[in-house]
Amino acid sequence: MKQSLSLVIPCFNEWKNIEILTEKIEKLLEKSELRWNFELIFVSDWPAKEFANILKEIEKKHSFISVILFPSNKWYGFSVVEGLKAAKWEYIGRTHADLQTDPEDVFKAFEIIKEQRYPKNIYAKWVRKNRPFADQIFSFWMGIFESIYLGKNLYEINAQPNIFHRNFFEKRKNPPDDFALDLYALYMARKLKVNLIRFNVLFPKRIHGQSNWNTWFKSKWKFIKRTIKFSKKLKQSFNNK
Repeated sequence: MKQSLSLVIPCFNEWKNIEILTEKIEKLLEKSELRWNFELIFVSDWPAKEFANILKEIEKKHSFISVILFPSNKWYGFSVVEGLKAAKWEYIGRTHADLQTDPEDVFKAFEIIKEQRYPKNIYAKWVRKNRPFADQIFSFWMGIFESIYLGKNLYEINAQPNIFHRNFFEKRKNPPDDFALDLYALYMARKLKVNLIRFNVLFPKRIHGQSNWNTWFKSKWKFIKRTIKFSKKLKQSFNNK
């Protein structure tokens, strides 16, 4: 069904955001044509029993919400991909639970897809504005490096939210199980010549929760090394075909 959307949201330490996020989406659904064909999938490997109970209680209250919990020590990409696999509707979106991007932007993007008569060959991905200067510089140079190294125009790689047709997801083989998932998805969109739509979204500070990687220099350096390692693997996999 074309007028349908599954939204996958990984959540790890943002338990204070969950109810706020759910209430916002519920209000948006009240005035949206998607209200009959929409599902919100929370995925988490957070080991705290308290957080798991919060998610389960929210799942009981709302028929459009489902929760997928994993044993601890699973990577971000693994959790997200499992959520995407569980999605039942034609279009699939994913974003974060940190409230740095307003869930309303997901619905605005879907309106663009509707205006274009529900194309299958489409990938909507945001461009983050109003970010700290250091984060902008980091993203800029990461995009420059990956664009040159992989030979595709890649910028704002980790921007959220994202919406795409399930056909695009099904064409993606062996996605990474960590934060390189965003790089992989954007690269595959370019490689498969999917129509990439970019538009701006405000990106304020987090209200609750903390980034799992964007904290200190040491964490960023680990992220850079993992990303470069995956980039080499990704390039090699296509060169060998």
